[in-house]
Amino acid sequence: MEVSQAQVLRVYMGESDKHGAHSLHEWMIKEAQKQGLSGATVFRGITGFGKHHHIHTANVLVLSTELPLVVEIIDSKEKITAFLNHIDKEVTHGYATICDVQACRYGSRDD
Repeated sequence: MEVSQAQVLRVYMGESDKHGAHSLHEWMIKEAQKQGLSGATVFRGITGFGKHHHIHTANVLVLSTELPLVVEIIDSKEKITAFLNHIDKEVTHGYATICDVQACRYGSRDD
């Protein structure tokens, strides 16, 4: 097991947010892959609200088509900074957080 300093980038958005004709989260995942980042995951929230304080929920009685999403990427500080600079002009709204973490990589570097 190898432990190293890293950063976690979390970008918060809505399920219907777009980048051109594509979903913003799908575009962001493809861009992370092109940039050679270690990996990225999209999480779908079951309930949330944004700046307008409107509740979006997966509750069957109040089903929303605008569920909250979080794109999470873990990599080195340098790669996270470069990725943020790359997407900065393309992401027009939402919120991002960056946290310093210690990351453990399991397996070999070839995995």
